Amino acid sequence: MSMFVSILLLIAGFVFLVKGADWFVGGCSSVAKLLHVPSIIIGLTIVAFGTSAPEASVSITAALKGSNDIAIGNVVGSNFFNLLVIVGICAMIKPMKVSKDIMKNEFPQSIIVGIILLVLCLDTFILKSEANTVGRIDGIILLALFSVFVFIQIRNALKAIKGRKSAPDGLVLEAADVEVHTLSPLKSILGIVIGLALVILGGDFVVDSATAIARAVGLSEAFIGLTIVAFGTSLPELATSIVASKKGENDLALGNVVGSNIFNILMVLGASAALNPVNVSMDSIYDLIILAIVSIITYILARRKYEISRLSGGIMCAMYAAYVVYLFVR
Repeated sequence: MSMFVSILLLIAGFVFLVKGADWFVGGCSSVAKLLHVPSIIIGLTIVAFGTSAPEASVSITAALKGSNDIAIGNVVGSNFFNLLVIVGICAMIKPMKVSKDIMKNEFPQSIIVGIILLVLCLDTFILKSEANTVGRIDGIILLALFSVFVFIQIRNALKAIKGRKSAPDGLVLEAADVEVHTLSPLKSILGIVIGLALVILGGDFVVDSATAIARAVGLSEAFIGLTIVAFGTSLPELATSIVASKKGENDLALGNVVGSNIFNILMVLGASAALNPVNVSMDSIYDLIILAIVSIITYILARRKYEISRLSGGIMCAMYAAYVVYLFVR
């Protein structure tokens, strides 16, 4: 496969992933609406899954093909990009007011989830195994935690609707803001089938082309997964967060990023590992440690006056640039 063809397939894969996820979510949301499922539940489940569908498709495909560095690199790299670049850019567009609820609940949860993943990866240190692996049992644990997280979000959303909670957090606000367009049953089913097919095909294109590009230019699959692939699969989060920030709905932007990062680890990597164990290199262990540190730094920046200033946003983007340089030279 030539470099030119690989790049074309990579771009086509990203387009398929984003458009396929959009059609899939539209079809599923329409079916749910026809079944009289409340919009806020649709927002917290189907739509939230849709923004993480590109990461899920790429990581699951990579895990099944044995491309472990891309499988875990895509998730970790996407979380880095979401946290530092998307939040950083949104803060530079307009200083980001931060909900106390997000700082009390979802943001700490995202840090804890990252640390849990790190612990699950330390097989050689904890279990004295020969290799570090996110195994099937680890994947099931992550999926179980994901189920608990979604249950809590739905419960909080229903409480907010009933007026028991005076200030719903960003994730609940985002879900409540979802507008579901009802399609005919046939169009809904076609959207689900075609969308799912595009997501699967897009994931296959991205993994194969990214692997070919890495080999052609002499870069590791981990570097490609942590940067180019992660950027492409984070496009839905980037678009929705920038739109929310421009509208002054910063809770939605931060809630979208934090929720997506939790989804990526618990659902995306959980499903990938449950289907096929993912071997974890020491470089990936270091990446997870850096992610935990960066998450804590971002939390501290956001906790000050419950606002992420333009300066803080610039610092976050600079941290991401420094991380990419570190990846290139290591």
